[in-house]
Amino acid sequence: MKKHHSKQKSNIARAGLPGADSGIEEPLRQAGIDPDRLSIIKFGQQTHAQASGLRPWIKRLIVGIVLWLVFLTMEVGEFMPNSFIHAALSLVIGLIILQVACQALLKASEKLAARLHWNHYVAGTVAEILSTTPELVVIAFVIPVSPLIAFIITLITIYNNALVFSFYSFFLPKDKQGKFLMPLPITEAGTQILIGGGAMGLILGLVMMAFTSDSPTKNSFLPVDLLTISVFLLTIFVFYTYKLITAYAQEEDVVRESLGMTGKDIEKRLAIVYEDVTENSIGRIAGLLLIGVIGALIGGEQVSEFAEAMVKELDVNPILTALILAVFAGMSEYVILWQSHQKKEYGIALANAFGGITQVMFMVFPFTLLSIAFYQQFINPAHGDFPISFSLSNIFLLIFLFPTFYTLSSLLEEDHTMGVLDTVIMTSIFLFLILLMVSYGTSTV
Repeated sequence: MKKHHSKQKSNIARAGLPGADSGIEEPLRQAGIDPDRLSIIKFGQQTHAQASGLRPWIKRLIVGIVLWLVFLTMEVGEFMPNSFIHAALSLVIGLIILQVACQALLKASEKLAARLHWNHYVAGTVAEILSTTPELVVIAFVIPVSPLIAFIITLITIYNNALVFSFYSFFLPKDKQGKFLMPLPITEAGTQILIGGGAMGLILGLVMMAFTSDSPTKNSFLPVDLLTISVFLLTIFVFYTYKLITAYAQEEDVVRESLGMTGKDIEKRLAIVYEDVTENSIGRIAGLLLIGVIGALIGGEQVSEFAEAMVKELDVNPILTALILAVFAGMSEYVILWQSHQKKEYGIALANAFGGITQVMFMVFPFTLLSIAFYQQFINPAHGDFPISFSLSNIFLLIFLFPTFYTLSSLLEEDHTMGVLDTVIMTSIFLFLILLMVSYGTSTV
């Protein structure tokens, strides 16, 4: 009996991790907690003794900065290639630097969380929000070029991320029934916010349709309209984030109480989260944050040059330009997703994939609307894209949020990931939207 008790205490900090002793998990099950959903998110990356020299992300940073400086020299010396090469180089340089900026911000958030001893729930939420900073900067730079493109980019990115989530969940390891049990944040608060997002998109799309057909004086967004929509979306996001953190905290309290964890056990459990995070000095954290912010500014400026070249010099329609930018804008998140999957951290990978949907809808999208409203009201009300019209393409983008989010929430009702048929359904919805926009929306932007 004493031996079993000793074994239980030695493994107590591993409760909820894959392979945990069944004796450890039983008290959790009795308390109504499924240990399979308690895999602790681990931050950082394992260091290998044989690794030497510069980190890969630092090498990419150096490459990006060198390319950017060469590009600036070419511009100053008025030795610029043709418009197409100019646009392509701007996009490549911008994406390289943005990806590095995203990694720097994530590493800074990991080190800050380790230094302040945040639990992995709070740390994960902060990291996901920080990872969207480069996207916000890109939007801020694109708006002066084309507010319409910024508007379309944000909405198309939601569909792209929904598609990525569908594909990724299909490739996760499955149980005997061919399923992968989803984390609670996705199946509870996540499902609710999907329903809310779909309803908001449907309401906005239907209102736009009604005004377009019945009111000749109301066929576009005014700054006050954009401000009102943003307030509602951001309010939902604030309460969604609050529910996530508080629900996580309550669950953690139940875990500690059910297992009778001591202060030392709690510290040991928390140490698992940050065991791969090193060098948490204030100077290093500040340096990473600075790199992230500066990189986001440089990368965002380069992406905006791509958008400007596509629209003004190559005369490419806004929808196609937005499609291209939306596909590449999410590359940083996709890299993080793949890296987490390689480390078999499926929980954090899924959280990032799902966060790519909810955060773009309820944080990036309202930020875009607020920025457009401010730019229209105070900076350049005479811009050619103003006012943002109730065009067919914009109506399509908003209305299709409802079937997309409804399908996602319905498929996740049983708390499992998607199968082949589910992924085909999501892909078909996305492709049908793109087909409609390309066929009928480009003439009404």
